[in-house]
Amino acid sequence: MAKHEALKTQIETLRNSIPELRGVLLASTEGLPVAHSLSNGSDPNRIAAMAAAASNLGRRISDSLNSGNLSEVSIRSDDGVLFIYSAGTKAVLAVMGPMQSNAGLIHLEARDVAKQIGDLF
Repeated sequence: MAKHEALKTQIETLRNSIPELRGVLLASTEGLPVAHSLSNGSDPNRIAAMAAAASNLGRRISDSLNSGNLSEVSIRSDDGVLFIYSAGTKAVLAVMGPMQSNAGLIHLEARDVAKQIGDLF
């Protein structure tokens, strides 16, 4: 299986395991979309750029605090949640859900997928 197909399979597996998700996106750390499964017509280019920027900011904060490597960033808003996970050194995984999402389940599934994606890279 080609690398891109394997990445797309990981994204779809995560999306199917938690049906209420609004989207899952894999981006390079430079902010380019690699693979995605988004609903509601979201722009993958825009989400990839913002996810990479949030991850890079989190990484800089972790470095400044001497707290080790960044694992994830969580963002909560009035109507939803966004979790951004490091997927190796070259990618980030963004997972979007509604406010009532089960954060524990998302973390359980997405952390594993992020590790598998990091291994593929």
